Amino acid sequence: NNMVTIEVLTGSNFKKWKEDIEFAMEMADVDLSLVTDKPGDLTVASTDDEKLVHAAWMKSNRICLLSMRRSILDHLKSGLPTDCTAKELMTAISERYRVSSNADIGSLLQVLFNMKYDGNGGVRDYVIRMVDYQTKLKALKVDVPDTCIVHQALNTLPLEHSSS
Repeated sequence: NNMVTIEVLTGSNFKKWKEDIEFAMEMADVDLSLVTDKPGDLTVASTDDEKLVHAAWMKSNRICLLSMRRSILDHLKSGLPTDCTAKELMTAISERYRVSSNADIGSLLQVLFNMKYDGNGGVRDYVIRMVDYQTKLKALKVDVPDTCIVHQALNTLPLEHSSS
């Protein structure tokens, strides 16, 4: 049931996809192979506990790999390792789709400074959305002064909302 919440990896939604995979695997209690390294090979001296951990890890790895591969667009799978653990595959995908903070900053600034009031949700909600972008930028160590947000809001509101 948790699988329906996994957004397909399209290349531009890596963060969301990773969160969905991690959440679904944890909820299904099969995230062991995503959070731990592969246990050593079993030997004749292996204890029953070691055999149980090994079996649980192997099952987790199969399910995680299957879930991850099924939720990636086919054309994005090329170049990804095929003979690896779920943790290794996640690392490889993470490296491929590492989102730079500069790209995040650029996207947030572009959205913020291209916002236009469309009449939906009221002026208050519009300003709250602007402040939300300001907060996201602040988390990335970009300070957009409150006065800038106020001017942006006033400059993008229709004339009927301006003060006389």
